[in-house]
Amino acid sequence: MTREGSLTLDRGLALLQAVADAGEEAATISELAVSIGASRAAVYRLLVPLSERGLIWRDGTKVRLGVGVLRLAGQVLPQLREAARPVLRELAEKVGATAHLTVAQGDLAQAVAVVEPSWTSYHVAYRVGSRHALNAGAAGRAIGLRPGGDGWVSSTSEPEAGASGLAAPVRGVPALRASVGVVSLEPLAGAEVGPQVLAAAASLAEVLRTDAYQKGRK
Repeated sequence: MTREGSLTLDRGLALLQAVADAGEEAATISELAVSIGASRAAVYRLLVPLSERGLIWRDGTKVRLGVGVLRLAGQVLPQLREAARPVLRELAEKVGATAHLTVAQGDLAQAVAVVEPSWTSYHVAYRVGSRHALNAGAAGRAIGLRPGGDGWVSSTSEPEAGASGLAAPVRGVPALRASVGVVSLEPLAGAEVGPQVLAAAASLAEVLRTDAYQKGRK
């Protein structure tokens, strides 16, 4: 790829990210131009291929994400789930509690991968696809933890009555807002379980940063 082509690709990706960052409020052409440091004319040119692929949708000067993004997301989640499964399996067996990977989708937290321990007499059944508010429960609140602060979050009877949870954020993976956690019917000892969950989150982040995973996404 030529340098010019590389710069065009970089700007196109920056533009798509800027549209996504606008959230529910549609971004204008002028706002996008300021966001990526380009002229309005350049933004119009970059929008053409993105629109043709269904990645963005234009309504006059307003720009939103297109339904083509859903297709891409549908292809990413299975790969993310496969990458997380070994890490969650090890965590579930060590702690003796149901382990899960949760990602942020807007103001909701969604479980995308769940592994139950094999040796316990009973444990929490946690369904893949379960959603709850980001501010309810350890899994959601952990996603919002800032670097340098607490390493993990614990919760009791959130979002389900009687359940205890502990989760840590997955850091250092671009565009991924997620947490790794465990949920149990018994109280969780933070001093013991917290470092294990934190290590699992760091291990998953490392897996997701490897060349093998990144190549699988291309």
